[in-house]
Amino acid sequence: MRMHSRFALWCALVVGTFALDGCALAALPCRLTSATLKVIPVVGHAASTPFDACATAID
Repeated sequence: MRMHSRFALWCALVVGTFALDGCALAALPCRLTSATLKVIPVVGHAASTPFDACATAID
């Protein structure tokens, strides 16, 4: 990657993070883990249920 494209990506991530309020930012790890687990066939949705509950509780 060129330097300016890395900088643009970094700026987009920072602006995106500031756009989230405190609760959404705190729930982000639960939501990312849940979304990652849902990709797994057969057991993914069942395995992601606790992480969905975690994100809901934080929000």
